[in-house]
Amino acid sequence: MYILKETQLVKAHGPDCPCCVNSHRRRFLQKTSVITAGLLVGPQLAQAASKRDRLLMMSNPHTGEKIRTVYWTPIDGYIRESLDLVSKFMRDFRQNQVKPIDPALLDIVHAVMLNIGKGKRLEVMSGYRSPKTNQMLSRRSKNVAKKSYHMRAKAMDFQVKNVSSKQLRQIALALKAGGVGYYPGSNYIHVDSGPVRTWTYS
Repeated sequence: MYILKETQLVKAHGPDCPCCVNSHRRRFLQKTSVITAGLLVGPQLAQAASKRDRLLMMSNPHTGEKIRTVYWTPIDGYIRESLDLVSKFMRDFRQNQVKPIDPALLDIVHAVMLNIGKGKRLEVMSGYRSPKTNQMLSRRSKNVAKKSYHMRAKAMDFQVKNVSSKQLRQIALALKAGGVGYYPGSNYIHVDSGPVRTWTYS
């Protein structure tokens, strides 16, 4: 067990779960238009995100680990200690390799969570992938890009209990803050901090 202040990591089970097969305020604070009624985006999101701590609560079904941490505050900005722990949590668990996670990715995910509501924990299906792991997964599925943003530590596949992938996709698209991949029939989506684009996995 790893514990640091309000952040907690707990180890658990093994690799090869099949689901993996199938700067301040950048990206999600840019101007957007509200394409879904009731969503917090654009200037409203910028205002909300700049006035409160950015908290993430995440779990990983592959490792059984959980993390709860504030990674940015209005006073301190990005907190290096917390970013390091998030990077460890989102490591390539198959190869046990850690790469610093892009803070812009965390901002996108945090913006999604702001629109879902307080107290929600997201399940990370896939975070950083080493080239070796990505190559292995791409051999198993055509849905795994050979030059995936996961290898740059700029992508996350995640789901939220009692929130459909369709709803998550709708929120992520409204942010206009990176890539959004949609898996019809599944509970999770892909987001990354690359260029704004979207696609649907077959």
